[in-house]
Amino acid sequence: MASSYSTDLKIELMVTGEKDNQWGDITNTNLNLVQQAIVGFENIAITSTNTTLLMTDATISTARNAVLRFTGAITANCTVFIASGIEKTYTLENATSGAFTLALNQVGGASVIFGAADKTTKLVYLNGTDVVDLALVNLTAPQTLTNKTLTTPVIAQINDTNGNEEVKFTTTASAVNELTVANAATGSGPEISATGGDTNIDLKLTPKGSGKLNLDGIKFPNADGTANQVLTTDGSGTLSFATVSGGAAWQAVKTTNFNVTAKEGYFVNTTTAAITATLPASPTLGDFVQFIDYAGTFDTNNLTIARNGKNIQGDATDLTVSVERAGLTLVFTDNTQGWLLETK
Repeated sequence: MASSYSTDLKIELMVTGEKDNQWGDITNTNLNLVQQAIVGFENIAITSTNTTLLMTDATISTARNAVLRFTGAITANCTVFIASGIEKTYTLENATSGAFTLALNQVGGASVIFGAADKTTKLVYLNGTDVVDLALVNLTAPQTLTNKTLTTPVIAQINDTNGNEEVKFTTTASAVNELTVANAATGSGPEISATGGDTNIDLKLTPKGSGKLNLDGIKFPNADGTANQVLTTDGSGTLSFATVSGGAAWQAVKTTNFNVTAKEGYFVNTTTAAITATLPASPTLGDFVQFIDYAGTFDTNNLTIARNGKNIQGDATDLTVSVERAGLTLVFTDNTQGWLLETK
């Protein structure tokens, strides 16, 4: 009966009574094959888009090496094939140049892929059908992250199924304990999401000993504010958006009747006709408005400030301004006194 060969390493399996006077040579060959499988290293030059690595019966073969280092200036996406049915582990190094992907595939099965910019090392195994990355990370839907790469200064990197960078944690040589979350997509940035029943984001940053920063349990709002608002705190760690109080937001010169917005200031030009400014219908405590006689004509063509349902100076009467170069500020108190003059 003739020899057979093992499925995975193609070592010659001799039958008792066969190979007379050849056992020593065949055994030595088998030991060399095992040695190649355990510690063998080989540079594999990638010269085309498809390359096949062979595992030949009882012969030193490229695919039997433990470490495969892929080299060459690739000009297109490349795939390295290994025959199906073989079970083996590999350490792979992508030392190619060129911004293209490099895949290891067990014919007919799933591949492990180096991304176009992924010039790193991977530890993989063949299960007879597929090539599997030992750094595989499986998460439940809606996210599926299939590759995690550890390099320096990158301390952790998670890629998608095509080897494209998804999330990367990096350190910098110039800053100790600095952590950067990077996103390679143009126009995008890392996202911090709230979890559990609390809809706010709970940010905890507490450096020890610096005395400069202590954000432990600070809760950021989960919705955008409006233009020109700022973040304020309730003193207990919860932040919210609020409008900055202070001076009026001055508007362009008014030459016709107009509606007034709280916390705005108005230059009013009555050169050609009297003008009516209508106050807000639902003011709140502390709302204020300001008016200035733009052209010195309030004495000729008056400014009428329409109360719009609220009192002015405690009186249910519109306010008429007839003083040349007048400037005034009205502040709302309550429904009894309504708008009160702060300046005249």
